[in-house]
Amino acid sequence: MTDSVPEGRVAGAEEAAAVEPEYDPAAPAALNVPRTPTGNAEVDAGLDRLADADHLATDGHLEVYEDVHRGLRDALTALDARPGPPGPPVPVSPYHQSRS
Repeated sequence: MTDSVPEGRVAGAEEAAAVEPEYDPAAPAALNVPRTPTGNAEVDAGLDRLADADHLATDGHLEVYEDVHRGLRDALTALDARPGPPGPPVPVSPYHQSRS
């Protein structure tokens, strides 16, 4: 005698367990925090990197956060190093002119 299962029907609890993974509240879960592009490729890459923490256990988050922080700090430092347009002229007060 052969056990046959009608098409479209699950044979038993063992097969159902194999299809649906058991919920584990301690497992990593995505936070699904929206990230709006900034227009700066370096900054956007750093923000996208934050999504990597969604798939890691909590003890793995620190490495991701430090990496993103380092990248954002470097991007800000690079802004300071780029020459920009000259600032507005500084007005000279008549009280600070040299007297000869």
